[in-house]
Amino acid sequence: MSTGTAALLRDAVALDADRWRPDRLSLTLSRAVLATLLVGFAVAHAAGVRLPPKAQYVVYLVGMVALNLPHGGYEHFDNLKSRGLAFGWRYVAVYLATIAVFVGLLFVAPVIGLALAISVAMVKGGNGGLHVLDATVGTPHLRSTFQRVLAIAVRGGAVMAVPIVFWPGTFHTFSAYMVNIFDPGALDPLARYFSVTRPLIGAGYALAAATHVGLGFVRARGVDDGAGAAAGEPLTAWLVDAGETALLVGYFAVVPVVVAVGLYFPFWYSVRQVARTTAVGGDDGDTAEGLFGFESPGLVALAAWVVLILGAVATFSLLAAVYYLVPNPLGNAPPLAGAVAFWSIFISVIALPHVVVGSWYDRARGIWYVPTN
Repeated sequence: MSTGTAALLRDAVALDADRWRPDRLSLTLSRAVLATLLVGFAVAHAAGVRLPPKAQYVVYLVGMVALNLPHGGYEHFDNLKSRGLAFGWRYVAVYLATIAVFVGLLFVAPVIGLALAISVAMVKGGNGGLHVLDATVGTPHLRSTFQRVLAIAVRGGAVMAVPIVFWPGTFHTFSAYMVNIFDPGALDPLARYFSVTRPLIGAGYALAAATHVGLGFVRARGVDDGAGAAAGEPLTAWLVDAGETALLVGYFAVVPVVVAVGLYFPFWYSVRQVARTTAVGGDDGDTAEGLFGFESPGLVALAAWVVLILGAVATFSLLAAVYYLVPNPLGNAPPLAGAVAFWSIFISVIALPHVVVGSWYDRARGIWYVPTN
């Protein structure tokens, strides 16, 4: 065998191994699931087939409760496991304080609370998605803070802005249910503005998306870091970013919003955070202390079990408390639809500190940690 042939074989084997890396598999899975749902629902729409509302509600609840909720706990566990008990207690205290403030806001001003809940979902999807790009394909085409903020707005905006445009009836109905949990009818005075806000949101999002993709392409073409980087790398990163952005827009435009949101978080957000964690590897800060300061395998296992059990008990105790305290838990909706509305509010309550505390407060590492060097 010639030297050249042997080199080609080695390159082919290396390329094949790279394709089967766990982080690449996670990214492929997330894209495949959303693309399959997009195509499946597009074909169903063309054939006049509609998924019954009750089936949509069940899909949402299974996706958000059974599939996505455990990953939220895992993100905090993975973030805190080697940080020490002192930091962990401060983290939990600030987390609980943020929850209390948000619940208080929902009681006092539920419409503003709803707006905050929608914003949290967008920030979580966008910020988390940007860090996945940082860790996996890189972001050399995002050359400024403005571009990074725009990327967050566009990726996160797909989760809420696109359904407002393409599924306005369902979006507004569930918005009303969510507000009704705290103050029945509080959203009614704003209903007359929906016909105005919808096109404005659509135009604003379309402009942001076009700017993000267009400016990213221009910056990718112009990258010259002088460090010998392959000329195709920035364009490859831009292509991945643009392709995923288009996939997200198409997905939320075609798939009914209840199903789209219910499956987006477990099959896109969570799966891709697994890809980020895998790509980052074991670099999670100071690991010398072991798990929560324990190094003995027995104590590590016990500490992990106790933390996970306490987290589950605390989460569902909070769920029960909110359900008991709110004046109208199901928001004047039928039982399944009311369960979707109530869970949407509850998950927003714990998602706000997930973003604020898990990322912005914890600047040293955070739930979306990517090494800077």
